[in-house]
Order: sequence, then C-alpha cells, then structure tokens
Amino acid sequence: MLTGLRRRWRSTGLQTRVTLLAGAVVALALVAGAVLLVTVLRAGLTGAGDERAAARVDEVERLVVEGRLPSRLPGTDPTVLVQVIDEDGAVLAASTGASRAVALLSRDEVDAALEHGEAVLVDGSRVGYGDALRVLVRRTDRGPVVLAATSVSTVDDPLRLVRAALLVGLPLLLLGAAAGVWATVGSALRPVEQLRAGAEAVTAADPSRRLPVPTAQDEVRRLAETLNGMLDRLEAGSARQRGFVADAAHELRSPIAALRTVLEVALVHPDPAGPEPSLRVAHEEVLRMGRLVDDLLLLARLDAGVPRRTEAVDLAEVVRELLDGPAPGTGGQSEVVLDLAHARVRADRDGLGRVVRNLVDNARRHAASRVTVTVRPGDPVELLVDDDGPGIPDGERERVFDRFHRLDRPRTRDAGGTGLGLAIVRELVGACGGTVTVEQAPAGGARLRVRLPAVREDARAPTAGTLAPVD
Repeated sequence: MLTGLRRRWRSTGLQTRVTLLAGAVVALALVAGAVLLVTVLRAGLTGAGDERAAARVDEVERLVVEGRLPSRLPGTDPTVLVQVIDEDGAVLAASTGASRAVALLSRDEVDAALEHGEAVLVDGSRVGYGDALRVLVRRTDRGPVVLAATSVSTVDDPLRLVRAALLVGLPLLLLGAAAGVWATVGSALRPVEQLRAGAEAVTAADPSRRLPVPTAQDEVRRLAETLNGMLDRLEAGSARQRGFVADAAHELRSPIAALRTVLEVALVHPDPAGPEPSLRVAHEEVLRMGRLVDDLLLLARLDAGVPRRTEAVDLAEVVRELLDGPAPGTGGQSEVVLDLAHARVRADRDGLGRVVRNLVDNARRHAASRVTVTVRPGDPVELLVDDDGPGIPDGERERVFDRFHRLDRPRTRDAGGTGLGLAIVRELVGACGGTVTVEQAPAGGARLRVRLPAVREDARAPTAGTLAPVD
C-alpha cells in the first residue's frame, strides 16, 4: 500500500505536490498557533479571575483582622462571590449573590485547598449558582477562612467565541494560503513549461531553434541561457561532424577512384612491360587511403577522450630520433636544420612524436629550400618549426587547424597529405595541456609554435645539426 501511495505521489504534478506540502505545513502551523492561542488565552483569563478573587480576599481579610466584619460584605466586584466561614464551616458573612446558608466548600475541601495552596473547582449548583465556580481559599490570622469564587464562564465564554472564530477562520486561511502557493508555483513553473515546449520544438530538421529566455533575472533564466549555450555547442559540433564526414568521404573517393581507374586500365589495356607500374600506382593509392584512415581513427580516439599515458619526455631527444634520417612519406627537396636544447615536458611520447612528424612534414611540403626546427627550454617549453615557403595569411592562421581545411593561396595541400595533420597536432598538444599557434617565420614563410608545460628547467645544452635534403 505504501509503495502504491509513493508511486502515485511521484506521478503527481510538481505544482500539486508543492501545494499539498505547503498546505500541510501551513495547516500544522495554523493548528499549532490555534492551540497555543487558546492555551495562552485560557491561562490569561484564569489568571485575571484569580487576581480579582485575590484582591477581594485581601479586602475581606483586612475587615476580619480589624474586627469590622459585617454580615453582608460590601460588593466592590460583583463578578466575585465571597464568604467568610468559621472552623466548623458555618458562614459568618457573605457578599451580595453569595449564599449565607451553605458554604461554597465543605470542611474537607477547605482543608485540602489550604494544604495544596491551589484554587478549587466546584459545582455552583450546591449554592444555587448555575455555573461551575473556581474558589480561592485563605485562612486569616484570627482563624476564619475567606472563600472567593469566580464563575468559570468568564473563562469559557470568551474561549468558546475564539474557538468558533478559529474553526471558521483557519480553513479560510488554509484555502487562501494553498491558493497563493498554487498561483506562485504555477507562475514560477510557467517559464519551465515554456522551456520544455521550446526543447520539444528543437529537432534535427531545425537545429537552429533556441529555448525562450525569461525576462526575470533568476535561476530559470540562467538555466535557459546555459541550455541555449549547450544547443549552440551541439549544433556547432553536429555541423563539424557532418562536414567532417562529407570531407572524409570526398577524400576517400579520390584515391578509390584513382585505384579503380588504374585497375580498370590494367585489365582493359595490359601494359606490355608487365603489371608492375600499375601495381606501384595502386600501392601508392592504397597507402594514401591507409594514412587517411589512420588519421581519422586517431582523431576519433582523441574526440572520444581516450586517456593517453604521459611521462617526462626530452623534447629534443624526440625530435632528433625522428629527424636523424629521411622521413618517409614527405615531399620536397628541403633541407632540415635542427637547433635543439634539452627540455623535458610531460606528454605522451608517441603522441609527441606524431606532433613533430606532422609539423615537419607540413613544413617540408611548403618550404622552398629550408626547414628549421628549434626547441627552446623554459616554462613553457617551445617547439618552433619554420619554413621559407609562401606563408599563411593572417585570416587563415586559425582555420588551418580545421579538419580538411584548404587555403586559397599557393600554400595548399598536395597529394602527399591528408588534410588532417595540423588538426591532429592541435588535438594532441591540447591533450598535453599545451597550445599551438601560427606566426610568420623570419624567412617569410610560416612558423608553427608549440608551447608545452615544462617538467623542470634544464640548462641549455645546444646540439645542432643539418639533415640532408630529402628526395
């Protein structure tokens, strides 16, 4: 049963649940306040009656002590009935309205009241009084006992009126509070409902739609702005993904078409010299497709955030290992000059090697005659790759890191590249906590500057060398 109630409660709307909870809290508060009010009011009225009775007792006690007690006590407060009785319980004097024949309390009741020092509640009918009476008892110094009684109705009648008012007023207050909470919660949730409707309207067919932003400077507005920012990023990522897939398909189409052409020509018009020339061309196209697929897979792993093992690596050592001999798959007759200083960085060694290889391959394809690779120690450690080619225009220096991006100037990708080299460089460097930027080289070409966090400061130990031109 409890499970069913809990399930039913969770299926109820938020506005209803908040209103019910708030109503329950308000109801408890109102009931507690009403009980407290009645209790305090009762205590106050009872205390006021006791004070009036005590004042009458003081007056009568002075008359007894002074020996001026009349048979009919003067009545300064008609709401208080006063009797003076002797040791045997006989009435010696009484106020107007009080019985002169029957005492308000019996001897046993008087003794008990004097012993406990408390007022006594008695039935007023024993003395011809319709209401219950609250009797205060005090023994005078000369022996007689003074009894002062007040009607309980002086307390009960006001309390009865207050209870009636509370029985009518509390439900009205509760309904008013519930209505206020319902309206307030509904007003607060209205922007959320608008956000829900706006989110439902965002579809793949129209990804440019955005959620409505409330005018109020509150949490809902910040939520809407955050969600719109998320939608902007998702739309941008989706656009990049679509463009990436389209470019990848286009790039794969070229080597596949070339391979198909070579194979079809070899089948239709066999070369008299044998199949070796056709197979060599086909092999080159297969290698080109393999490089492209490898680059795509590497970018996919980087995009997925696959963790890479990092270690302290000497950047100069990585550069020298890679460039001690001719690098396969690079074009041009450019000379590569090294200016290296020992500098340790924390990075993935294989990934760092890929960064160096991609930067040098890119520089070789566009250099006129010379490529310079420099490692500068410090914090951060810098890797500079300069060429003396046509350079990169200012407006293209950020876009060259986009995947499959092509320049309109003479510095364009030739058949040796996949169009993903610099994009891979940026992703690998970013994964190591570094940055890569494009500047103008001193020789007028392009300079690609990589900054990586240093492991420690090393003294410069210059090692320089020159690589022979690569065929």
